[in-house]
Amino acid sequence: MNGTPAKIEILAPFGAALEWMKAMLFRPFDLVRWLTIAFAAFISGSWGSGANFRGKQWSHGNWSYRMHRYDDFSDGSIPAWLIALIVVGVLLAIVLAFVWLWVTARGRFIFTDCIVKNRAAISEPWREYRREGNSYFLFSVAVGFGLLFLAGLFIMVIVLPLGLFSHDHDAAIDFGLALVPLISFGFIFVLLIVVVALISHLMVPVMYRRRCLAREAFVDVTKLVFHNPGPFLLFVLFMIVLALGVAVAGTVVACATCCVGGLPYISTVLLLPAIVWLAAYRLLFLRQFGDQYDVWATIASSAPATQSSAPPVAPAG
Repeated sequence: MNGTPAKIEILAPFGAALEWMKAMLFRPFDLVRWLTIAFAAFISGSWGSGANFRGKQWSHGNWSYRMHRYDDFSDGSIPAWLIALIVVGVLLAIVLAFVWLWVTARGRFIFTDCIVKNRAAISEPWREYRREGNSYFLFSVAVGFGLLFLAGLFIMVIVLPLGLFSHDHDAAIDFGLALVPLISFGFIFVLLIVVVALISHLMVPVMYRRRCLAREAFVDVTKLVFHNPGPFLLFVLFMIVLALGVAVAGTVVACATCCVGGLPYISTVLLLPAIVWLAAYRLLFLRQFGDQYDVWATIASSAPATQSSAPPVAPAG
């Protein structure tokens, strides 16, 4: 690393990100450009929806209502066609999940490119950052399987020996005795997820800036985070507050539009200013740690100012 700046600002990049968002979306306003950037945000995984559709709306709040209408297979006989249908459905869901994970991995670089270069482009950055996007996808798959392995290990080592799933209440250890390991592991697991999520999100601008693979970015960002725990802790807390604000706004929009505004992509279109604002803030915060973390370093003439009072100079879209 080239050295850490003496002071890392938390709020100043937020103001600069606001000005950059205005330059991108409102100076001037272009509907086609807006929809294109929204699509880039959507395929990057930024839905912006706070709507919550509950299953009880379809089951009339009572599963027994539906079970009495159909064969509940209480005699243990399950038709072969139903088993095959379930297997096919599960396999299809897994395939679709991996495809979407791949698309979002590539989409993160597209959305980052839109913000950095202040443009509405999909196909060009899709091709340009194919190598980095595919590397990030493989990294995401590895992380996902790693977290699943830890959860499974916890169940095998702690949950099952405690007899929490046992139907024999006499043999099962009192649930109170299991609270300590359950709470301890839960806290550690949540903390691990937060750290991994932070590192994963910051890896994208590093990979975008240096055109490196996920392994190099992961090692570098991990060192950066653990060498600067204070600024990143404040950053995470601030981002959580901002994310909750976007979720509340998404819920309000969904309710005001009779849930139409909560649909995928539509919610991204309606909440695009907030989504771009937060994404630009993340990039502006990271650039304070040096040139190698500055995604605007190669186009310094069009980079936004770090002070909130100075409006950015937007490049030609």
